[in-house]
Amino acid sequence: MRDEDFEVFIEEFGEATQRTEVPKASFDRWRGKLPDQLLAYWNDEGWCSYANGLFWTVNPDDYEDLVDEWLHDTFLEQIDEFQVIARSAFGELFLWGKKTGGSVTILCATHSIICLSANLKRRMDDPDFYLRTFFSNKSIDRCDLDDESGIPLFERALAMLGPLEPDEVYGFEPAVILGGKMRLENLAKLKLDVHLTILRQLAAPTMPFSDIDIDKLLSP
Repeated sequence: MRDEDFEVFIEEFGEATQRTEVPKASFDRWRGKLPDQLLAYWNDEGWCSYANGLFWTVNPDDYEDLVDEWLHDTFLEQIDEFQVIARSAFGELFLWGKKTGGSVTILCATHSIICLSANLKRRMDDPDFYLRTFFSNKSIDRCDLDDESGIPLFERALAMLGPLEPDEVYGFEPAVILGGKMRLENLAKLKLDVHLTILRQLAAPTMPFSDIDIDKLLSP
């Protein structure tokens, strides 16, 4: 039976449009490292795409190398252990920290990492509550990506390029970091791991945290 928070998520995104059964080995691998509530969702729902592939719940094992690459040489490596628990059609990676919860998001298409100091300072007394909140706070608009004119891209990309497979992403060619424009005609359907790895190799991500005192954050 779904809890109220996941019901809110389903009301926003609809029922899953693709589903993969989660193997027992993944439950064994992540039990005690990720919230019990997330594993309960995996058991009931599987790893799924929602809203025709706009939002995906994923196997964290498939993203460990990407997390290491994108967080390399950032202070976040010293803050927490992060895993990808969900992603968007455009390669936005939603991370879960063992101590800080859903505190960090990597926006690969725009080469940036977003988080708030309040979240990074947080020490979760109830991980399952924060996990449920992570899902209930998601929205279609928040997961979509706007073009240069401020018009959402996903539905148009879906119509032009077709639906994504679990290992695919809509990416810009040329990449935005190389001066490419965020336009529909510049989108292509690409292999997720290869595309996001190449993007990270092009340049370090920006971290626009105007409200973070890093020294204070790292102090005991």
